[in-house]
Amino acid sequence: MKQFKIIIYGIVFLLTVLFLTGCDSSTSEPQVSQSGLVGNVAPDFTLTNMQGEKVSLSQLRGKVVILNFWATWCPPCREEMPSMEQLYRDFKEKGLILLAINVEENGEQAVTKFLQRTPYSFPILLDKDGIAQNAYGVFRFPESFIIDRNGVVVEKIIGGRDWFSGQTFKLIDFLVNG
Repeated sequence: MKQFKIIIYGIVFLLTVLFLTGCDSSTSEPQVSQSGLVGNVAPDFTLTNMQGEKVSLSQLRGKVVILNFWATWCPPCREEMPSMEQLYRDFKEKGLILLAINVEENGEQAVTKFLQRTPYSFPILLDKDGIAQNAYGVFRFPESFIIDRNGVVVEKIIGGRDWFSGQTFKLIDFLVNG
């Protein structure tokens, strides 16, 4: 019985460590990564949105695109969503597309429940098989990529933030308004 308790405590400890390392709680200026994707054409993918429609990144060429990888269980992901919503509403008519890519295996069910409590108008895509997540090498949440009108990744951001402050907002404003 004692060994069983030790095993259970060990599993709980490991799961806690995995959970905490998979969700970046920083809210300061974005941690910008110089990943191999920055400066290169963004990998294309096709995912399904919450309305059951297929969406491909390549369809959005000519728009400024923010890919935001997130999960409903991630506190920083949820915290940054109100500023994402406002950014999307303010800039969508100027050519900004914000795609919130949910990475949960039970994403459709989890996101439906989440949206009942906190509705958002930006598109949410479901990546239950990790297609886009693997193509972009995402393992911390939230993790975002800003893609210019030519389809080139110009910035990778790790962690949650207020999307209306700092250098990230200045970059998005420049990309959208020229």
